[in-house]
Amino acid sequence: MIHKLILNNRNPLGWRLFFFLTLAMCCTSQAIFAHQTPSTIVLLDVNPKTVSVEIQLPLGELELAFGHEITKDPEHLIEKFGSQLKEYLLAHIHPMTIKDKPWLVEVTNMTVGKAEQTMSGPYQEITVQLVLIPPAGESTRKFIFDYDVIMHQLVTHSALVSIRSDWELGKTNKEPVKVGVIRVDTRSTLIYPLEVNLEKGGNWWTGFKGMFFLGMEHIREGTDHLLFLLVLLLPAPLVINRKRWGNFGGTKYSIMRLLKIVTAFTIGHSITLLIGASGWINLPVKPVEILIAVSILISAIHAIYPIFPNKEVYVAVGFGLVHGLAFATVLSVLNLDASVMVLSILGFNIGIEIMQLFVVLLIIPWLILLSQTPVYKWVRIVWALLAGIASLAWILERVLGKPNKISILIQSNNEYAPWGIFILALFSLIIFGGNYRIKRKKHINQYTIS
Repeated sequence: MIHKLILNNRNPLGWRLFFFLTLAMCCTSQAIFAHQTPSTIVLLDVNPKTVSVEIQLPLGELELAFGHEITKDPEHLIEKFGSQLKEYLLAHIHPMTIKDKPWLVEVTNMTVGKAEQTMSGPYQEITVQLVLIPPAGESTRKFIFDYDVIMHQLVTHSALVSIRSDWELGKTNKEPVKVGVIRVDTRSTLIYPLEVNLEKGGNWWTGFKGMFFLGMEHIREGTDHLLFLLVLLLPAPLVINRKRWGNFGGTKYSIMRLLKIVTAFTIGHSITLLIGASGWINLPVKPVEILIAVSILISAIHAIYPIFPNKEVYVAVGFGLVHGLAFATVLSVLNLDASVMVLSILGFNIGIEIMQLFVVLLIIPWLILLSQTPVYKWVRIVWALLAGIASLAWILERVLGKPNKISILIQSNNEYAPWGIFILALFSLIIFGGNYRIKRKKHINQYTIS
């Protein structure tokens, strides 16, 4: 009867009813979508000796299962309920090789913050860091993950489990790979453990190569690291003349100075990379990143006016120590075993040096050519000014915690850096060739007159 009433064009009441029913369905579907509860995110970092785990638990759902009011005062949650929450987690997380070979579970850290998932909107979550330690002689590459946090009380909840990093496969934490979903089975009402099987492939050599390529990639994407070094190299081919940058000091002089600066920077960042990645020094990331931007600004000023003449080697070592701390944070977030840390640092550092040396070798010849021409003065000043502007933009971004137009522009055009080197090479050849012809013509004229 209703459908006949709705489909009758001559009946205005039918069309009104159809309109309101459609509107109600849309509003209901939107409400259902907006109120979808967030899932738990479980990220695994697999190492040869241990498995590090990061669990991101939504507070609203955790409160229902935990039995304590933790959403009212999330800032003091850990202070009030930290020990109880730790006991609760250990009671509901049971990794094992087989039933008679349980693993040791250690909760290492808990933090509360804001989060957002695609279908749930913003919410409060607690991030828990754990370490899973298998019995002696057992592999970390195949185990049973028996987990029922929240789900033992809230049957609609689920946990999405992914591999974030796998050292032996050379996989870093770029894109987590989904392993499976843990949820209540609707037929049996049971929560089945998840089997993690990574036995296919992976060895120490693959892990070393993964760290090597990670080091190369970090330098390739690390515009600020390369910019500091390249700006510091700008005046290296020149000699000091009355406390100002003078003329070209010769090919041998230039190459030796350039090599000393690059080597000093390498020594500096290698020291703090080793210390920082090993956990002996743990400085906050933000001050380190700000100091890196400041190092570019100081180098840019020096490239225009020599504020530390003939001391570039010491400056490269000093600021290299700062840059090394930033390199160390890349390894520290991987939660690597002590057993693979030395090999990881070695591979990562070699990758940094190879990529750094490759870029420097691509640029040094053109700097040496240009430094023999009058144009180099303006190239050096313009290059230093642009680097100074970039450094100020990075300082503001890292102090305020939000990007600005200049830092966004740099980031979005980072991929065009190879074209910049090509343009520099072409420009250098044209200028040097033109300068050489002028000098030769003058020499011929002088010889003819004499």
